[in-house]
Order: sequence, then C-alpha cells, then structure tokens
Amino acid sequence: MNNAEINVFKQKALQWATSFEVYCCLDSNKYSDPYTQYDCLIAIGSDHTLAANAGNAFDKLHSFYEEHKNWMFGLLSYELKNEVEDLSSQHTDQLNFPDLFFFIPTYLIALQGDEIKVIKGDPSIIEIIHQIKLNHSTSKPNLKIESKFDKETYIETVEKLKTHIKRGDIYEINFCQEFFANHAEINPLAVYNELNTLSPTPFAGFFKINHKYILSATPERFLCKRNNRLISQPIKGTAKRSKNSVEDEQIKIALKSSIKEQAENVMIVDLVRNDLTKSAVQGSVKVDELFGIYTFPQVHQMISTISCELNPTTHFIDAIKNTFPMGSMTGAPKIKAMELIDAYEKSKRGAFSGSFGCISPSGNFDFNVIIRSILYNEKEQYLSFQVGGAITYAADPESEYEECLLKASAILKVLGQ
Repeated sequence: MNNAEINVFKQKALQWATSFEVYCCLDSNKYSDPYTQYDCLIAIGSDHTLAANAGNAFDKLHSFYEEHKNWMFGLLSYELKNEVEDLSSQHTDQLNFPDLFFFIPTYLIALQGDEIKVIKGDPSIIEIIHQIKLNHSTSKPNLKIESKFDKETYIETVEKLKTHIKRGDIYEINFCQEFFANHAEINPLAVYNELNTLSPTPFAGFFKINHKYILSATPERFLCKRNNRLISQPIKGTAKRSKNSVEDEQIKIALKSSIKEQAENVMIVDLVRNDLTKSAVQGSVKVDELFGIYTFPQVHQMISTISCELNPTTHFIDAIKNTFPMGSMTGAPKIKAMELIDAYEKSKRGAFSGSFGCISPSGNFDFNVIIRSILYNEKEQYLSFQVGGAITYAADPESEYEECLLKASAILKVLGQ
C-alpha cells in the first residue's frame, strides 16, 4: 500500500474506533529515530482496565503488568507526583482524568512503512475497516476560550518566581497557564485530525477514556525502554519558525548558540541524569546528544538525549516512577519546583504534563509528554489546554508570555480562534 492508502486506512481505523469506550492511537507521523518501533499503533477496545488514584498506583500498575504481560496502553497523570513525593494539589479539576489508567486492548493494529499488521485481535478487522465510509467534518467549533491568567497577572507571577530564583529556592521552574472553554461541544476526532495535519509531531496521539479525551500534538518523549536501555529526551528551548528559509536558518543557528536556552536545557539534562541514576547500572548514565536542534511546523526545539543501562534488580515500572514527573515539566530542584507550581499556577494540571504511551509484553515501553494537547471532558463540556515555559534567572516575563502564545498557536487555530 502506498502512503496515501495507509493514511486513509488510519483515518478509517480511528473512525471505527470511536464506537468503543476506550482506545488509543500513538502516531509518529513517519518520524524516524533509533528508538521508534512502529509508525503508528492503534489500540481499540479493552479486555482489562486499571484505574487508580495517587497513593499506590505504580504498585497496582506493577501487579497489572505481571498478571497479564500483554500489550497495554495508558495514562500517567501529573498528579502521580503526590505518590512519588510528599506533595498535594489545592486547585480544582474540571476534567477529572484518573491519576493512572491502563488498558489491554481487544484489537491492536500497527502501521509500519507500507504494511498494516494486526498484532492483537481477529485479522478480519482489516477488511471491516476498509469498508468504513469516512465522515469529513469541516465545521469549526464555536468556543469561547478564556485564560486563567491575564497578561499582567502572568508577568507579575513570573517576577515573583524570579524572586524565588534570586534567593536560591530554585534555579528553574516550568510555569504553565490554562486556556479553557465551558459549554464546549467539539468532534474530538475531527479536531485531532486537523491538529495532527497542522502540527504533525513524533509523539502525537489520541486517547479516549470513556467520555474524556486527550488530543495531542506533542513533540516530546518522556522515557522509553529498548531491551535494557532507558532513553529520555527532554525539550528545553523554543524558537518561532520563519517562512523565509534564510531567516529560518538564522533563527535555528541563534537557538543552537543561545546561552539562555542552553542554560535552561542543561539544568534539565542534569536533573534527568540524576533521575536515571536511581535505576541505572552504576556509571552507565550518559548524555548521547546535548542541545540538538529539531524542526517542527511551528517551532524549532532544543532537545537533548540522555540514556542509561537499566539495573537488572530494578523493575521497569519502578524506573518510570523514579523519573516521574519528567524534569522538563517541573524544574529544578524538582520537589521545590513542584511545590511552587502548586502555589503559583491557577489550575490543577491533571493529565497535562503527565504522559501516555504503551508497554509491550516484553517490558519495552515508550511514553510521551502531554504538552501541545487539548484535554476534553465531553460529559462536563469542558475543554482545556495548558502552555508554559522554563523560568530562569535570565527569563524576560514579556518574552515568556509570547512564547506561551506561540506554543498555543496551532491549538488556537484548529479551535477556530
């Protein structure tokens, strides 16, 4: 099958999946790196599910995996921080995703190159999916999008966070703001398809958990395991693209050589190295790439790659727990940064800045970072997306605010704003 035919099949499979209560699509958008196993995985229906709140959720996931040793897809909410560390969240949550949710799919379809493969379930579903007639929804959602911060309050808050940095409480914090819409009615799959067309990214995905949805165009990998190696690829450093190719190349070079962006990036690299050490064979943690520049439709990003050899005495679920939540979404030192996030942000993060992905029967896994993502509770008609950035001593509050709007641009566009 050619590219166009594979894409049509993917659209039909996602449309067929909408009749199920639970399904998950992980799409690399044909982005190839040494760790990507499939172009796209579509997990549909559930034979077994696990939903747990922070407390002993990771232990339950450990038991769930050991009991089934099957393909499983799932969500790790940011709120699991309250289990990993002695923390809590004071903010209200109108989305109400579970803190942890995993399911073993009834059907699992893999797309790789020009091939379609049914990994789990009756192979005849390929023919059923081929017969689907595609619905092409073109209507833009009619939403009133608001922000929990106006520009002035955002800038004031960044100044307060810089005061914490000046007095040595922290040296970097990922500070986020929520955009939201009440009385929101959208076609989740149509919005996701448009977002993925406008902003195709390597760790994109669509996750439906009953009446709750994650529509993600995330460019960031949290953590993956390939055999006995763990790999983390934090993003820190963002620059806007230019339509002028010469200017775009200059922006890329400026990002690569920016002392500010390098400082942000290396702080998180150090944090990730420290997190990986907890699960690593002694002396095996290494930085494979520092300050790599990667280009996406809206932005250039600075991405570093850190890896280690997993200690044979450490279960891979514990390795996930030992690095969670990801340092790129907290700041450093990690615990103090998370305390200040709860104090200064105005929304509970919930699924945002958590992760979703999959675990294979052999214990390999791949999890993204939930950024550049729309979260939607259909029952409550509440839609939300959050954006943020790293605040350091050198941060300019006005520039940080503009960077938030840049990161939100693709989502605002598909929501008709």
